[in-house]
This record gives sequence, structure tokens and C-alpha cells, in this order.
Amino acid sequence: MKKLTVFIVLVLVAAIAWWAWLWSPAGWALLVAVPLALLLIYDVTQQRHTILRNYPIFGHLRYVLEDFRTHIRQYFIQGDDEGVPFYREQRSIVYQRAKREIDSHPFGSIQNMYAVGYEWMNHSINALDLPPQEPRIVVGGDQCTQPYSASRFNISAMSFGSLSAAAIEALNRGAHTGNFFHNTGEGGISKYHLKHGGDLVWEIGTGYFGCRTASGKFDVHMFRDNARRDVVKMIELKLSQGAKPGGGGLLPGVKVSAEIAAARGVPIGRDVHSPASFDEFHTPTGLLEFVQRLREASGGKPTGFKLCIGRPVEFLAVVKAMLETGIVPDFITIDGSEGGTGAAQQELSDSIGMPLREGLMFANNALVGAGLRDRLRLIASGKVITGFDIAAKLAMGAELCNSARGFMFALGCIQARVCNKNICPTGITTMNKWRTHGLAVEDKYKRVAAYHEQTIRSFINILGACGIADPAALDPGMLNRRVSQNEIRTYRDLYPSLQNGELLTGHGPELYAGMWQNASSSHF
Repeated sequence: MKKLTVFIVLVLVAAIAWWAWLWSPAGWALLVAVPLALLLIYDVTQQRHTILRNYPIFGHLRYVLEDFRTHIRQYFIQGDDEGVPFYREQRSIVYQRAKREIDSHPFGSIQNMYAVGYEWMNHSINALDLPPQEPRIVVGGDQCTQPYSASRFNISAMSFGSLSAAAIEALNRGAHTGNFFHNTGEGGISKYHLKHGGDLVWEIGTGYFGCRTASGKFDVHMFRDNARRDVVKMIELKLSQGAKPGGGGLLPGVKVSAEIAAARGVPIGRDVHSPASFDEFHTPTGLLEFVQRLREASGGKPTGFKLCIGRPVEFLAVVKAMLETGIVPDFITIDGSEGGTGAAQQELSDSIGMPLREGLMFANNALVGAGLRDRLRLIASGKVITGFDIAAKLAMGAELCNSARGFMFALGCIQARVCNKNICPTGITTMNKWRTHGLAVEDKYKRVAAYHEQTIRSFINILGACGIADPAALDPGMLNRRVSQNEIRTYRDLYPSLQNGELLTGHGPELYAGMWQNASSSHF
């Protein structure tokens, strides 16, 4: 198609030159006729597109309209409660808060409150006027020597390379301004992560980017140098992610620029392979021993891991290994299969991995049942963009939340859904310098900080409306879900809770008890 475009342009230039030379009415006719004739010849002789062979010239309209289909629907057809993965009203509230515009709306809710799946929390007659200060939370257990006071709402993992330099810089400066953390993603720590001094959670994936040897193995000395930077507040080991659970990745050499190579610790212009799993460990016990190595090498900073839960028995195996080894991570990030900004095969995104709701409730129950829940923090990640989303995830068992696409909207993302094609129109998910030029860091970082501030304000207002002063008081019984036209269940009803230490006594729901018995710390 690119060759065809070049060919047509050359023909048009030749026709214009000919017309200018002739300077006659015939030139106008030739200016139109010659390119169309050449295009017609190409269409009927090419063998790749049946539509063009059968409908030369006019068949191109089909491909043009197909390219514009998503944009036409988004701007002219979809209603405020339509659109995926985020509908217009969801995107609008982020834009409004990021720009500090009025985020209230008139004339009542447009949500169908009688539709199956509708969720809400019940307010209290004894509502509270809470102070605007954010109720932060300390991350770091008894095996951590440098605990970190974290915001309840932070930037989720997005790597430099997946996001542009300007986007990374704006996110980090916004995090610094708003006093919340910025997860680096597994692509290493770039100079754009460091430029403005925003708090970082350094994510390490199977490629060990930023702490790898020339052969792709883990380099503890390089890790120590990066992990002990003042701006690095926590270390996160990425076992899997919601967008593409259970898979590795390949970064083509053509994308490995000098800046990306420096951040990842890889050669410029060479293909970079990320394995499907870590070669430093192959058992639950090995995982925890590696977490302990990272925590010690970092100087005692909070260290944990992220995963999209797959086989529940494997997570229980890790929990059992915590009990046997005495090694407990400082936090676990639960990534839902509905989350993720990274490009992935559609089957992996659509049909592999546990959604956040089920994954979070299961992980919380497993830790409670093993008597370990009070020794670590749970972080929820997956389509969290509003104050209600934060409150709901905390009611399900989390203590803080991460958001990727929410902060992308704050940067100006329009949900064009071309993140994997290097043609992002807003300059966020592209390395094209012309496209990223439009993303002004001086403006966008303020929007990132404002979105965070206004969303936390909304979260505090929801707590007050429910008569709750401490987020720790949120529980599954406060969150309601319509399961049919005339039936409502709380999350406590839908997902029965385990009692503290219940798994250790051999009791509890049959599902958990059976998997707990089969789980082994010696293998996944």
C-alpha cells in the first residue's frame, strides 16, 4: 500500500508539471484522468484485494471508511454511556478533573440502575465532613527497613518505549507535584523518569531491564546501583500482567534507540527477548528467596511482586511458601485481566487471566485464611479511574490502587486504540518525534497532578458520605451488586470471606481447603 501511495504521488507530480507546461483546459482533464487511469490499471491487475479487482477506484472508499469507522462512532454515534473499554462519561470525568473544570453533571444519572451488574455503596444518615488531607498508607512490613508512605492512588506500570519520552516526563513531574508514585514499567529507569524527582516504583520483568548482564541474566550489582537511588521507593517484580498474562515479549531492534538501550541495558538496534518466566527461580520458595535478595540489595526498601492471577492453586502455593520460609513480601499488586496498556494478542487480552474483582477477592481471602493479611499490602490495578473505583477496590480488600489508562486520559489520550502502531495522535504511545512534539510537558504534568488531586477528593467525599473516617473500615458488605432485576447481593454474599487463619486449621470453604491441600511450596 505504501508503494502504491508513492507511485500515485509521483504520477500526480508529473501530471501537475505537465499541466503547468500546457496551461490549457486539457491540462485540467489530464490532471484528473491520468492518475485515475493508472490507479484503475493497478486495481484490476493486483491480486491481493478482491474488492479492488471487482470495484476499481471506488473500492478504495471501503478501506478509507474502515479506517475512520472507530472515530466516526466515537465522535458522532456513541452515547455518553457507550464505548469500550471506557465509555464517554468515564473519559469526560478524567478530562474535566485534569483540567480543573466543573466535574458535576445535571439532571440525574444516565446509568441504568436496574441493569444486571450495576454496583453502588450505601450512604449513611450519619455522614461525615472529612478533612481534605489524603489518608495515606505505609507500605513496608517487619522485614523492610525503609517503609514508604504511599498515596491511595498512583500511576501504574507503563514503560519508556511503550510511552513516549514526553509522556514519561509529564507523568513523573505530575507524580512529584502531587506526591504519589510512578511505576516505571518493566522497561527500566530512563532519564525521563529521573528528570523531575517523582517517586518511583521500579518494576523488574523477566528481561531484567536495567539490571541485566550482556547475556540477559540478572546483575545484582547493577540492580543495587539503580535500586538505591533516592527516587526509587519500592521494588516490584512482575510475574505477569493483565494485558498479556503468561507471555513474554520481543522488542524489535528497529525500536531499540540509544535512549531505550540506555534505560534497558541492552545493545542499540538489537532484538530484545523477554522470556515467559524468570530464570532466577522456578518454585514458590525460589520466588520468595529472590524477593528477599532484591529487598536486601535495595537497602531494605519495600519489595513485592505483581501478577494477574491464573491458576489459584499457584497463588496458594506462594502463600504456603511464605509460611514455610518466613519471607513475606511487603506488597502484592493484583492486576486484572481487563487492565493493561501494552499491546497483546487479542486472545490473551480477552480470554486468559482472572479479572480484577475475582483476583483481588481471592488473593485477599487466601492471605486472610493463612493469617498473613496484616503483614503486607494489596494493590489493585485494572480500570481504576474514579473515586468510587478506589473505594470499591478497597472494599474488596486492597489498600491502594494503581491506574494506567486513567493517567493516560489525563495526558490527553482520546482512546484512539492505536497504541501498538506507533501512530498515537496525542503523542503518548509513540516514539515519532513529530507526534510527541504536540505533548507539552509544561501543561500536561499539571493535568496529571490535578486529576490525582480531584480523584482523591472524590474518594474522600465517598468515605464521608458512607460515614467512614478510615478507609480500613471499608469491607465487602458495603458494596452492592444487582444480580437480577429483583435481586441484590453484597460482595460479602457473592464472595464468602475466610476467617483469619482458617486455612491453617483445615476448615474453610471446600474450594479453598481443597486447593490449599494440593498447593506445594516446591512447585507451581
